[in-house]
Amino acid sequence: MSNELQNIKNRFGIIGNFPVLNRALEKAIQVAPTDISVLVIGESGVGKEFIPKIIHSESKRKHQPYIVVNCGAIPEGTIDSELFGHEKGAFTGATATRKGYFEVADGGTIFLDEVGELPLQTQVRLLRVLESGEFMKVGSSQVQKTNVRIVAATNVNMMKAIHDGRFREDLFYRLNTVQIDMPPLRERKGDIHLLFRKFSIDFAEKYRMPELELEPSAVHYIENYAFPGNIRQLRNLVEQMTVVERNREITVEKLAEYIPMETHLPMVVNNQNTQKQNDFGSEREIMYKILFDMRSDINDLKSLTSELIKNKGTADLSNQEKNLINRIYSAEQAQPVAQNSLLYFEDKSPVAQNAPTIMSNADDSYEDIEDIEIEENRPESLSLQNNEKDLIIKALDKHKGRRNRAADELGISQRTLYRKIKQYNLED
Repeated sequence: MSNELQNIKNRFGIIGNFPVLNRALEKAIQVAPTDISVLVIGESGVGKEFIPKIIHSESKRKHQPYIVVNCGAIPEGTIDSELFGHEKGAFTGATATRKGYFEVADGGTIFLDEVGELPLQTQVRLLRVLESGEFMKVGSSQVQKTNVRIVAATNVNMMKAIHDGRFREDLFYRLNTVQIDMPPLRERKGDIHLLFRKFSIDFAEKYRMPELELEPSAVHYIENYAFPGNIRQLRNLVEQMTVVERNREITVEKLAEYIPMETHLPMVVNNQNTQKQNDFGSEREIMYKILFDMRSDINDLKSLTSELIKNKGTADLSNQEKNLINRIYSAEQAQPVAQNSLLYFEDKSPVAQNAPTIMSNADDSYEDIEDIEIEENRPESLSLQNNEKDLIIKALDKHKGRRNRAADELGISQRTLYRKIKQYNLED
């Protein structure tokens, strides 16, 4: 097999001894005598087109037609006509009957490059050809037979294409009877310098110029470059440098001018589609905003509860409701509820200790409102209060002191905002 493999490399001009590359070529030689369908997988520019050529040349169909079809280059409206032919008058411009590729290649091999770009309607027709060898021309009702070996290739992630509904799963498994993977150039580091020398010789002969040579440091540089365009990119690089560079000895500095090493820097992505534009510079401030909103809502509920009790008394409250109120107001206490609570009920006799005084005025004057919040000296509480104060200052500055708009910005009521302004001494 090694001699046969080397003969194949020499015949098709394939350079490299990477094990995965050798395995791909060996598999192509193995399946060539059969009529089994083959799917070649690999990135753009890795040389997938050599596999169908090898398969056809080593098969019993080698004296029959070999047709290459780039599925991504044919417009969607005409691809059915190109593949399967059409009858005269089948559509506007069809002035004569035309044979398609499957009819012309009868007995031979068709290479469907970029098969992942086929439209879904064409995929159905192709599946029928693979399963029964039957097809119909566009505009015809007559079934025709063809005996064609199909080799397909793609750089598309087929599993993702199937998941997204862009490629039929049954067609994929029918094409993928044998899969041959072509490795990217970045995984063939030992072959990069060999390919560079081969292309240098070819282009030096073509343009009648001296060959390019790489310094040792440049060899190390080029072998560690990612080459997103693979062999095609390397070939174009050598051709460009052969024509442009006067000095035939290439240094690492000169090479870096053509293929600079990529640096992956972090990117800050700004989302411009949010419903409200926030002035928060970090996720941490957003979390503080959420906690601030929750805390404000709880304080509003406490104020409402205190006002209801003050105005209507506790005669209509059940024991469960009294226990709930005690638990809410004692959550912020470090001492037992019975010793220092805002509201405490014993049996059916209400006892109010340090009860909050809340006044409600029609003109929204809140000078006599007493803050019901209990200050805590824990570091995390102080940090939260500092951020809360900063958010209020930002909102007031943004809206030029207009408290109604600042309250809307913060997502709290005007009453709560007024209370916070007094608490943090933010009066004008």
